[in-house]
This record gives sequence, structure tokens and C-alpha cells, in this order.
Amino acid sequence: MTLQSSIRKIYFGVADRRQMFRLFDRHAQRPDRWQNDDSALFAGEWFEIARAEHDYMLDILPPLWMRGEMFALGEFLTGSITSVFYTLRIDGKTRYFHAYCDLAQPRSPVEMRDAIVQRESWPVKAMTHDERLEHVWSATHDEYRGYAGDRFLSQHRGKRTILVYGLG
Repeated sequence: MTLQSSIRKIYFGVADRRQMFRLFDRHAQRPDRWQNDDSALFAGEWFEIARAEHDYMLDILPPLWMRGEMFALGEFLTGSITSVFYTLRIDGKTRYFHAYCDLAQPRSPVEMRDAIVQRESWPVKAMTHDERLEHVWSATHDEYRGYAGDRFLSQHRGKRTILVYGLG
């Protein structure tokens, strides 16, 4: 399986509640789910949410900790990976974000915060090629995306796939 390890924006725009919950586990269809340490799939993923979703998450689960503009959930996704929610002031506007941070690395939440602020200070239309691919993956309905399985050549197994229909 191809693993990710860098900090990366996975969705463009502000995710509503339905989208937020889809993005929480966008790797649900991965092969051998829960059989491997999938921490690298999630660690470093982040996206923007609305204030209502930020406040909702603070209300439904007790935070593991709260530090200024961020709080972490006590429910771990895998290993030491958990959700961290941010309230950040960027270019004079208050905005809200969700990220998966590896709490085994003590500076992970701070590095994530700094990366989000840096990335969101770019011009609005600027997207890297990798960010476009992440957005396409995140925005594609679960029924049309998945992972290459046994029917694929061995070098492609575990890679992400998207089903595309064509005429003819």
C-alpha cells in the first residue's frame, strides 16, 4: 500500500458536517483495514471546516487536551494518531480546521498549525498537483473510489483507484 507521510491539504473549500465525517475516514475501503499500522495514511491530513462543525466536535467528545487555539480528541484513530481541531486567524479572518496529528511526536500539532497557516496564506487559486489529486480523491463518492486489489498487477495493489465511466 502506498503510504503518505507529509502534511497535506486533502479537501478544498469548507467541509460541511456530512463532508467532514466522510473525510474523517476517507481510507475506509483500504485493503486489510485494521491489520496494519495505517498511521502514515492519516497523519498529516487536514481540511477546513465551519465553526459549527468545530464547536460540534468539541461538544460531543471530551478533549484530550486544549491549548490556546487547538484541542485534541481523546479518541485515537490508529496508534498515536488523533484529531486536532484548530481555530486560526489567517489574513484577518477566523477560520477552523481539522487535522490528524501523531501525538507520539510532541511538536506535531504545532507543526501542523504552522503548515496550515503557511498554506492558507497562499493566493486562493494556487493548488499543487498533489493537492488537486487529494481533492479529487476526497470529493469522489465512496462507491466510485477504492484501492487496487488482487485483480491488479502486483506493483499497483494498494494504490488508490477512481472508477471513470466513458462512452462506448
